Amino acid sequence: MQLTKQQIDYCMECGVCTGSCPISQERAGFSPRQMIKRTLVETDENVLYSNDLWACLSCSRCSDRCPVGIDFPEFIRSYRQKARAVANLPRESHHGVFQTLSTLQAGASRLNRIAWTEGAGKIAAKGEYFYFVGCAPFQTPVFKYLGLNVIDTAKNILKLINAVGIEPVVSNDERCCGHDAFWAGNEELFAALARKNVDTIVASGAKTVIFGCPEGYATFREHYPQVVGELPFEIRHITEFLVERLPEAGVVMKDAGEGTVTFHDPCRLGRRMGMYEQPRQLISMVPRARFKEMENNRENAVCCGTTAWMECSSCSKKMQTNRLMEAEQIGAGTIITACPKCQIHLTCAKSNTDIGIEVKDLYSFLAEQL
Repeated sequence: MQLTKQQIDYCMECGVCTGSCPISQERAGFSPRQMIKRTLVETDENVLYSNDLWACLSCSRCSDRCPVGIDFPEFIRSYRQKARAVANLPRESHHGVFQTLSTLQAGASRLNRIAWTEGAGKIAAKGEYFYFVGCAPFQTPVFKYLGLNVIDTAKNILKLINAVGIEPVVSNDERCCGHDAFWAGNEELFAALARKNVDTIVASGAKTVIFGCPEGYATFREHYPQVVGELPFEIRHITEFLVERLPEAGVVMKDAGEGTVTFHDPCRLGRRMGMYEQPRQLISMVPRARFKEMENNRENAVCCGTTAWMECSSCSKKMQTNRLMEAEQIGAGTIITACPKCQIHLTCAKSNTDIGIEVKDLYSFLAEQL
C-alpha cells in the first residue's frame, strides 16, 4: 500500500489512530502512528522482526477515524507479507489447526462439508442461490469444550433461507474463504483458495452468493477481485438479504418473551462493510424483543479481541471481558452476535468469569422465533 507524502505528514502530526486503537489502550508501546513512522519516516530495519506487526486486530477503528484516509489494517498487512519472508511469523492460536486446515483445502483434498445439512433443511446441487457456509464445519469440533456447536449457526441460516422459499446450493467443493491467510500475509494461499471458490460457485450456476460469516462476505467483496477480477455473481450478506425477503415472504415471528438483548457489531460487517442497521432491523422484527444499545456501538463498537486465529493474549481476554461487562451494565441478559468468531471469543472469555450474560448468534435468535 502506497501512502502520499501529504498523508504521511498529516499522520505524523496527528494521534487519532493511537487514541482509538483498542490494542494501544491495553498494550504498552503499540501505536499505529508510530508504526507508520518506523516504516516510512525513520525506516527502522527492525520493524520486520517486530511482534508489533502481528498485534494489529485489523478492526479498522483507526482508519475509520483517520482524517487523511489511511487504511492502517491494509498498510500493516502488506508488511506482514514481508515479515514472513524474514521468518517473523505470528503466534497461531489453537495449535495452528485452522492454518493447517486452510492449507489442506487449497490442495486436492476431498471434503464432506454438507453432512450437517441432513435434517437441517433443503439444499440443491445447482441453482440460482449459493449459500457460502464458511468454516463452521471445522470450528464445531474444535470448540465443543466451550459448549458451542458452531454448525447450529449454519443450520439456522439454512432454515431462514428455506423460510423465504429458497433452496440454496451448499457444496462439498467450497473451501475456506482465505480471510485468515490474507490477514496473516500469506497471499499465495489466499489466491489459491479464492480461485477454487470462484470456480466452484460458477460451476453451480449460482447468480447470487449468500454469506452468514462477515469475514467471508468482506473478503469476497474487498479482496477477491484483486485475484480473480470482477466477480461473475452477486454477493449478499444474510442480514441484508433477510431484511428484504422475510417481509416479502410474509414470515411472522413469535413473541420473544421477557429479557433485554443487545447487539455486538462485528468489525468486518460494521466498519469494513458499513452494515450497522440490518442486524438491528432483524432483531426489531421479533415481537417484544427488548433491545438496548451498549455504550460503544456501530462504528464505535469494540473488537472481540483477536483475528485470523493468531495472537490471542491476555490483552485479548481483557477486551472481551470488558465487552461482556459493557453488555451487563445496561441490563442485557443476551448479547447477540452476527459473526462466529465473535461468538466463540466472547463465549471463551465468559467461561472464565462469573458474568451471567448469554452469548447467542443472531440466526439462532431469529430461527427460534419462526
